[in-house]
Parts: sequence; structure tokens; C-alpha cells
Amino acid sequence: MKKNIKVVAAIIENNKGEILCALRSPKMSIPNHWEFPGGKVEDGEDIFSALKREIKEELLCNIETFDVFNKHTHEYETSIIHLITIKAKVISGTPQATEHAKLIWLKKENLKSLVWAPADIPAVNLLLNEL
Repeated sequence: MKKNIKVVAAIIENNKGEILCALRSPKMSIPNHWEFPGGKVEDGEDIFSALKREIKEELLCNIETFDVFNKHTHEYETSIIHLITIKAKVISGTPQATEHAKLIWLKKENLKSLVWAPADIPAVNLLLNEL
């Protein structure tokens, strides 16, 4: 039986209208694919608190969260990911890649130039529709 995992991811936009994109490291599942940073929601945790915690742990910065942007379920070979993307902005610190191989800021119109993790693609497409 496949494991169901609830995951939150931040769509962090800077004041230049660029989106923060994170490259999964070779050690992670789905290596060398891009994603919106975030992580698993722990039991008893609300999605906004989970996202703030994950970003602080992974990127060493603090964010302000806004609205849920998109919800999508994607079935991988070994698990089912319930991905909730939430719009956010950095309020203190500078994002640093502690777990990811790389972080980049990219204009929305250039998001399609990256190879995205399958679960993140619906959110990428929605961002492109905002143009």
C-alpha cells in the first residue's frame, strides 16, 4: 500500500516578480528536479505553521504566508503526495540551500525552462496562466 503524504510548498515571490525555485539534490527522491520549497505537514500541525517551519529549517529564513494557491494530488511509484502550494514572501533572512542542490529566482515566464518534479507542474502551469 502506498504511503499518503501531505506536503506544503511555498511559492515565494520577491519584489521583482521572481519566484524562488529549488533544485532537489542527488540524495533526495526525484533527484535533480526543481520544486517549490517546503515539506511534510506533521500530525496536528496546520498547513501555514508547517510551511513556515519547513522554510525556516530548509532555507534559514522566515516567511509570511498568504492564501492557498493550489492543491494537487500526485501518485508516484511508492507514495501519494497531496501537495498544497501557498503564496508567500520572505520577511527576514536570505534563502539558503541547506538541503537543496541550488536555489534560483526566476521570472514566471521562464518557469517552463526547468525540469519540475511532477507534483509541482500543476502549480507551475497556474503561475504561467497568471501572466
